[in-house]
Amino acid sequence: MKKTRPRSEYRYGFPMPQKYILKIKKGLNLNVVRRISQVKSEPLWMKRFRRQAYQIFLKEKMPPWGPDLSRIDLNGLCYYIKPTEGAVSSWQDLPEEIKETYDRIGIPEAEKNLLAGVNAQYESQVVYENISRQLNEKGVIFCSMDTAVKKYPSLVRPHFGKLIPPGDNKFAALNSAVWSGGSFVYIPKGVKIKQPLQAYFRINAPNFGQFERTLIIADEGSQAHYIEGCTAPIYSSDSLHAGVVEIFVKKGAQLRYTAVQNWSKNVYNLVTKRAWVGEDGRMEWVDGNLGSKVNMKYPSCLLAGKKAEGRMLSLALASRGQIQDSGAKMIHLAPKTKSKIIAKSVSKSGGHSSYRGLIQISPQAKDAKASSACDTLILDRQSRSDTYPIIRVNGKRAAVQHEATTERLAAEKLFYLNCRGFSNHQAESLLVNGFFDPIVRLIPLEYALELNRLIELEMEGSVG
Repeated sequence: MKKTRPRSEYRYGFPMPQKYILKIKKGLNLNVVRRISQVKSEPLWMKRFRRQAYQIFLKEKMPPWGPDLSRIDLNGLCYYIKPTEGAVSSWQDLPEEIKETYDRIGIPEAEKNLLAGVNAQYESQVVYENISRQLNEKGVIFCSMDTAVKKYPSLVRPHFGKLIPPGDNKFAALNSAVWSGGSFVYIPKGVKIKQPLQAYFRINAPNFGQFERTLIIADEGSQAHYIEGCTAPIYSSDSLHAGVVEIFVKKGAQLRYTAVQNWSKNVYNLVTKRAWVGEDGRMEWVDGNLGSKVNMKYPSCLLAGKKAEGRMLSLALASRGQIQDSGAKMIHLAPKTKSKIIAKSVSKSGGHSSYRGLIQISPQAKDAKASSACDTLILDRQSRSDTYPIIRVNGKRAAVQHEATTERLAAEKLFYLNCRGFSNHQAESLLVNGFFDPIVRLIPLEYALELNRLIELEMEGSVG
């Protein structure tokens, strides 16, 4: 294992001993794809899906826009690590090094106090899965994607790869070929879940690729909140995370998907997330981006049913050596659909943040309403922020708004807080947390407190 960098302020940058059941050698070829499927004893349709996806991956080119991805060594990565024989439903049954990892992160405590169910993924495999007895009795399904492929094919197969097919982009094709782990959630008709469900993803090995696959189906009139968190140790070499998330929000259903992305700064985070929203349905993305070396993430809503709603609330903090390229896509396909994008970013210590968004109104989307607002704070002369909004209106009787602001921390605000006894660091942290507050307040209290603390840590010594 390569030497680790100093941990500095990154709380989750600790590595653990690598004690694995199986670790496939570095490199990517068709034999690796077949080996992953063989280890999982997958059905024939999934084996074919993987092989076809791999052929598409070979033909697809890197994105010709956005951050430079040429330094990713796809043949220098390990594509599959199996840390345990299977998932357990008790933290005490996990191997000691994995249990210690999650104890230090605080997931078991969150489960006891806050969550209705947890999936915890370590490397390529979900090692822990649990759901409350009450939800189980109501017919809610929350399990690993690997389990769902075998146990619930009638639900999985009609939806898997339909919103994000392998041909969507090169990294969606890569995920489709080598995916492992991730969550499957099904909420039956009329079931409303008050407490969040959470999935947590952990990369421990260096030079590793994590490719979980998540599929959520919110049936008619249902309601749920799903939270995703992720961390990794700090190594001198790069790793890759390229997840795929597909969400189906049926008639009258409501789903909120919250992601707190706090990968270490040696991880490329290249994720594709998309939701289909039916009549009177509501989809809300809440996206916090603090970590990673390069982050490219643009959660999308296909507003396919009449009066469907999509909402995106995004925050990004780009520090030294980081590129936060994030945004959203809202595609209006039906009458009286509504969408709203609120994106806030902070660039400091030479960091680079970008908003990249799309609002598209189809001819069928009469009386559609859409708005986007992008606000940026730039804290020093070395930092940068860009905005790339695209608005396409192909129909009549649509109302579309876009606004954007770029500013520095106001000197008079800093002076006022200094006069009230706050140090420069405290004042800067307060103002940045206040800037992000409209988004943070939508996250459950325990997570909001942790997010504010992480922002404060990132702000140390920020303004120059």
